[in-house]
Amino acid sequence: GYTFTNEAAMPPLFATHVHEEFRYTPIIDQSAMPVFGNNWFCFEYLKNKEIENNAAYVAWLLQSTYGFGIKCVNPGGSEAWAWGRNCVDIHDTVPFFDITPAEIITGLIETNEYLGLPHSLHLHGNNFGNPGNYEHTIKTLSLASGFKAKNTFGREQVLHNTHLQFFAYKGDSWGTIASGAREVMDYVNTHPNITVDLGAVTLDETTTMTADGPFEHHLQLLNHRKWANTDVELETGAGVVPYIYSKDTAVNGIQWAIGLEIALFAQDLMRVYISTDHPNAGPFTRYPRIIAWLMSQKARDATLASMKYAKKVTSASHIASLDRELSLYEIAMMTRAGPAKSLGLSSLYGSLHEGAYGNVAIYDLNPNSLQTDPDQIEAAFSRTEYTIKEGVIVVKEGKITAEPDKHTIWTRALMPENLQVIRDITEKFSSGYTVNLDNYAVSPEHVYNPRALEVKIG
Repeated sequence: GYTFTNEAAMPPLFATHVHEEFRYTPIIDQSAMPVFGNNWFCFEYLKNKEIENNAAYVAWLLQSTYGFGIKCVNPGGSEAWAWGRNCVDIHDTVPFFDITPAEIITGLIETNEYLGLPHSLHLHGNNFGNPGNYEHTIKTLSLASGFKAKNTFGREQVLHNTHLQFFAYKGDSWGTIASGAREVMDYVNTHPNITVDLGAVTLDETTTMTADGPFEHHLQLLNHRKWANTDVELETGAGVVPYIYSKDTAVNGIQWAIGLEIALFAQDLMRVYISTDHPNAGPFTRYPRIIAWLMSQKARDATLASMKYAKKVTSASHIASLDRELSLYEIAMMTRAGPAKSLGLSSLYGSLHEGAYGNVAIYDLNPNSLQTDPDQIEAAFSRTEYTIKEGVIVVKEGKITAEPDKHTIWTRALMPENLQVIRDITEKFSSGYTVNLDNYAVSPEHVYNPRALEVKIG
């Protein structure tokens, strides 16, 4: 039933490949956010407090890659990983660049609001997936204090913290890990300039892949499975490690509980969205099961009871004591209206108001028996009766009936020509990249049916 997706981590150097993948994904509209959190240009501009120059560079890169917004993954940490190191704390210094993750994050927030982009800074922070990191997460979120959204797209937040589950751990080891979801959500609930998504664990076998290179190495040391590692010159890094989230492992059960608790503790579900950090906490095809867990305490209790270490999970989390059951209206907020507003796309997606694209999903379910029959919830959300995209029926009774045009949504940031940034780009490509500047940008023929959102500065 979804008609728009956003690829939230595009290496700029490989943007052409991303757009080729988009071309061969039918029906749904798509966008992609280039990663900036370990970019050498940004390091230099932000270290020197050159926000206008950094904004000019970001605008150039969005144009060059047909990108949508600013993504930041383990700021400074993935660059440190090129030297076998990491930035675990926001005040660690990035090797050889004399800048900290805190400066990168605040600089990118300021850059984003200077440009007035549709979406806010989209952050995967430091200290990902480590016991005890919930305090660091709150410290990271506090960097958004004092910033206000400046845009014409209806967006109210200045920072989106993605897959929050991985950043909400108490404890000082894997043996003492516990839920920090209540404390983190207490902060989120009282700071309306922040949005988050769950990163909910679905208890599946998966293959993790992320631009957080040092985390993947750390994960491989834990499970001793295959590990692939790569560096993307001057821009980012990445890793891939297979992983099994098992009901027979206490840590995985606690992670499952934390992901759901984030939603169940939320006071404003227009700022909290369903996700699995696909594929890192599980596949996006499990959204129907997550919806069932959130709407039905019976479903949560059944899953908890099936765990080998249910008592440990219960004592280390709040999940067993939470009786909140979300409504269909709240699920619509978490999966449609909220994400659309956060992305700055609420005039086009996520609503039925005049001028929107006319995308509608119709499900076969009985609202009067949802909480007592959670299997119905998962079954219904796994298969739409009708999916309508821009007024065209594309799914009828679970079967695809049409394949209408789709669109690549991107942001064109119009800025006055910045000769200093043009010189910097030319010199850095000549000295640091293995590709010529003329071969770097995505050619228009690779971008399928683009639709640009325009922002104008100056």
